Amino acid sequence: MAIPYSYLDEINELLLDPNNPLINALLEMLDEHGGVDEINRRAKKSGSLDNLMALTEQACPEYTRDLEWLEDKRDQGGFISIPEYREMILGEKVSSFEFDDSYGVTLEIAGALYFPWIIEEAKRAIERRELMPSRYIRLRNMKEQEADGNLSAFATAMNIVGGTWVETLDTRGTDGSNIHLGGPETITGYFGGIGEPNDYPLKWADELIYYYTNYGIKEVLNTNMGTILIGYLMHKLGVDISFKISVFMGNDNPYSVLWTLLGAKLFSRQDGTTSLIGLNFANSINNDTIRDSDMVRRKLDFETDVRFEHHILETWKSIVVQPYDKRADLVEIASEIRNISAKHEGAEIEVEMGNDHPSDIFDYLISKKETEERGLMPAFLKNYLQKHEAVNNTARALTENGETFIAAKNLHY
Repeated sequence: MAIPYSYLDEINELLLDPNNPLINALLEMLDEHGGVDEINRRAKKSGSLDNLMALTEQACPEYTRDLEWLEDKRDQGGFISIPEYREMILGEKVSSFEFDDSYGVTLEIAGALYFPWIIEEAKRAIERRELMPSRYIRLRNMKEQEADGNLSAFATAMNIVGGTWVETLDTRGTDGSNIHLGGPETITGYFGGIGEPNDYPLKWADELIYYYTNYGIKEVLNTNMGTILIGYLMHKLGVDISFKISVFMGNDNPYSVLWTLLGAKLFSRQDGTTSLIGLNFANSINNDTIRDSDMVRRKLDFETDVRFEHHILETWKSIVVQPYDKRADLVEIASEIRNISAKHEGAEIEVEMGNDHPSDIFDYLISKKETEERGLMPAFLKNYLQKHEAVNNTARALTENGETFIAAKNLHY
């Protein structure tokens, strides 16, 4: 089973070949942006809180006032602390539990499309003594949200609350890159992460560098083997970006996870770090596969670097056969697996069944203009706040079982 060193020599020979057009095209693109050091310098400057706040003020002044409110509430200790939360849930029994924070489950919410939703979520969390998630997945058109100030406002909010977030670049299958695919009516054509044909991986990288250098946004969603490799290579060359692999990539068994992590290892930096910061399991995953995948992750020394992102609930429509609920599986395995997140992309099953507009994965593809014209914004906000409720239900279940979680770090700790 051992890989001969001569094979590794052949791979290195290919990568270092001065006539390799694939590597040369990537290097040329990085040079066009000023080179690695300049790219990182610009990103650090652009991602500062002062710069993001200034960009938000320019695009949408009312968002600046919302951000100042959020900052004030944080500084005033307006959010429930973790010890207070545990005591609220457990009462006098809290002293009988020994919480091991090294196994904290990251509380994650998906479909955080619009910045104002974060403010509504924060108001609810303060009023009801609830927790804010520590990880947010965004799937809105980048150019659209850049124009209306949502992009900079959301990034600012994440700096304030101490959260991590993932953006989804516009260079993807739904952008017309594949002329033979046209959205839901050709959905089977997207199987296997299709959507970055021909020269699109370089366009993806170019778009990533644009948002990295102009907004300091360094973590994006990845759905294609080509752009995954580009992400590995960019990081190995010194660009401080990262990415998480989407559920649509299909990591649904330990062998697929092994293959993904082998790539991360081969192209990690000399200090052992990788640009792969998260890996979304496919929805069919079970706890035995998570255990096997964790064994691989630990053997390759990626337990700290690569988060396992696990769907606990999914949108009611257009992605899985319902009912779908993995909370019990998560609670069972929480004390065994470090660096795992509980991703909430839908509400509780009984809640979704009563919705006039249940959550739908295809809602992410609707523009803001169409959303407002169809009067859907209130329904979308309701769906989002129901996901927030589901996040808190997971935190409660973990706490009641003596397990730990990670909420928004600047608000609750």
